[in-house]
Amino acid sequence: MMKYLFMLLFLIPVLNNYWLIKHIIMFMCFLFVFFNLCYDFVSLSGVLLGLDIISYSLIGLTYFIVFLMMMASYNIYVLKEKLNEFIFIMLLMLFSLLLTFSSLNMFIFYISFEMSLIPTLFLIFGWGYQPERILAGYYLLFYTLFASLPLLLGIFYINSLVSSLDFWLISLGNNLNIYFYLSMILAFLFKMPMPFFHFWLPKAHVEAPISGSMILAAILLKLGGYGLIRVYMFMGCYSINYSYIWVSLSLWGAVLVSFICMFQVDIKSIIAYSSVAHMALVICGIMSYSLYGFVGSLIMMIGHGFCSSALFCLANIMYERSHSRSLFINKGYLISMPSLSLFWFLLCANNMSSPPSLNLLGEIYLINSIISWDYMTFIFLAILSFMSCCFSIYLFSMTQHGYIYGGLSFFNSSTVREYILMLYHFLPLNFMILKFEVFSMFL
Repeated sequence: MMKYLFMLLFLIPVLNNYWLIKHIIMFMCFLFVFFNLCYDFVSLSGVLLGLDIISYSLIGLTYFIVFLMMMASYNIYVLKEKLNEFIFIMLLMLFSLLLTFSSLNMFIFYISFEMSLIPTLFLIFGWGYQPERILAGYYLLFYTLFASLPLLLGIFYINSLVSSLDFWLISLGNNLNIYFYLSMILAFLFKMPMPFFHFWLPKAHVEAPISGSMILAAILLKLGGYGLIRVYMFMGCYSINYSYIWVSLSLWGAVLVSFICMFQVDIKSIIAYSSVAHMALVICGIMSYSLYGFVGSLIMMIGHGFCSSALFCLANIMYERSHSRSLFINKGYLISMPSLSLFWFLLCANNMSSPPSLNLLGEIYLINSIISWDYMTFIFLAILSFMSCCFSIYLFSMTQHGYIYGGLSFFNSSTVREYILMLYHFLPLNFMILKFEVFSMFL
């Protein structure tokens, strides 16, 4: 793993070359995915870093999304809006995420987990759109830090008990209690975010630039799921006693958030709230503490990463034309950009878990695991599945149908770059299902 981290450091001298760095990151993505085999045990293991199937999947996703972020942020290159600083933030983000997903040591994991917050804040502060971005950044910072301090104390407690912070060597026996349990999982639940602790997410998404929205939706929310899976390696049996709290909160909150989606008039806000509903399912799958739940959570995290990122890209393409995110202004795009409407339709369909997307496969696993945990959850799951169809159709119909707003004096069609950007999201989302046995290595 160290060679990939050092490759990033050697990119710093060519910060002003946008095209070179973008293509090198894509090359590194293919290098990582095709030349590393993933196993159900730790491979490429060093003292502090190593890979298993979860790390392999999420690092591959991280490389790919960072490349797509560079492609989506072409206007920064054209307008020369602090380009060197932007590329440096991208590399810092990539470095911190690679370190997080490949850490075997819990303290290194915590450091890099928190380090990924810094480039995200800089993205929102430096390239955000409205003055409200300062408040959005504060929400993001304080929600995350409030829950992270107990996690740090929990890590020190583990070290004092077992004299090791290696994920695979921690065994706590009977040294578990409710306070320690809460300190270990709250940071990850806030990060996902769990419903009722999600208020920072819509604000951050709405105020962030396109690159910030993409990395938030595709990768940073997955840090919570990744952390929960890792922590449950040594405290999962204890958590069974309390899983009913989190599953109940998540299912009830997901249903409420789905209804909230139907009342939004901001396009990015709808996509952000739909992310909360999807992540609530992932929390339920992990809390069910079953193999189906873990596999479904991983698949759903990968699928949601591509799908949500693509929807934010589509919203940004509209924003660059109309300079508004309002559903009342962005109407009738089926007339003006019919080819792009095809991608709107396909990705809204994928957002409601249509075949053959990874979202569908993830939901099949997750619904199986949650109903196996308690059959009465089928009521909430049925409402949630129905409402996900409702808000996806609402988003598509409101943006693509109707009359174009007359106040738009200048309008230009889509570029080849934007079509390629959407295609690069769509293809892995719908064709990785052919290789889904890789994800089932948990079993």
